[in-house]
Amino acid sequence: MPAARTTQKQKEGLVEVKIGVQNAARELSVEIDETADRVAELVSEAVASDGVLTLSDTKGRRVIVPVAKLAYVEIGHGTLGQVGFRS
Repeated sequence: MPAARTTQKQKEGLVEVKIGVQNAARELSVEIDETADRVAELVSEAVASDGVLTLSDTKGRRVIVPVAKLAYVEIGHGTLGQVGFRS
């Protein structure tokens, strides 16, 4: 059972980041293993430098978006492994 607890703990630590890009029909959705505060810090630093926002997801993939094209960044709790219906 300790492995199941570790897995649940890992899921709870994930942050879901949704990035709206100007002139794009869909938003980018990335789950990363950082705190929401750290993600907000990364976004602020990227905007202040007028550079690019770079995030790495839980599978090691990178998302790089020029801040000039950002429409919004939504930071929330991760949803990895959730199953079921809400009413």
